[in-house]
Amino acid sequence: MRSGDIDTWLAELGLEPVEHDEREGVASWDLILDGRRRHDIRVTLILDPNLAFVAWVHYAPPLNDTFRVSYRQFLRWNDEIPFAKFAISEDDRPVLTTEIPIDRLDRDALGLAVARLVAICDLLFAESGRWLWPRAKSPPVPTRPSRHAALLERYAAHLAELQPPDAAHDAVADSAREGYGAVGLAAPDQRTPPD
Repeated sequence: MRSGDIDTWLAELGLEPVEHDEREGVASWDLILDGRRRHDIRVTLILDPNLAFVAWVHYAPPLNDTFRVSYRQFLRWNDEIPFAKFAISEDDRPVLTTEIPIDRLDRDALGLAVARLVAICDLLFAESGRWLWPRAKSPPVPTRPSRHAALLERYAAHLAELQPPDAAHDAVADSAREGYGAVGLAAPDQRTPPD
């Protein structure tokens, strides 16, 4: 595994690093990505070819509230959200991380990992407002479309459990318009024949 492979995969996924560095065989890339709800998410990718690939989100500024409350929230999310974990950095900054073993790393594993982190940021957008915008009454509404919607769409089938509540509501509403799903009726291909 070489850093050039990561460069190629990022280009194929439509992701352009804002920074790239290599030291002592370890390479890193910094990306600024948009979710559907949360924009300008800073993601750092780190490749140690002898160990693993790590992706982590600079989730929020250093915590200044009662640490115990935030810590409980992160532990709850760690229990509820698969394949990614929250941690607190040395400077009390919440980070969201995921790892891929080198033998499983390819373009789609990388793309899915990055899309998962962005989808989690979207899912927890409203609940994270107190850390991201501590003086705001509610999180800001994005004023432009996501620059990375194609990445999220590409891996949407693998991330269904991470859809924000409004996206899940839209899917139920679509089903209702088709005459099934929202009112408890099974979709036509799931209905059991009468006895």
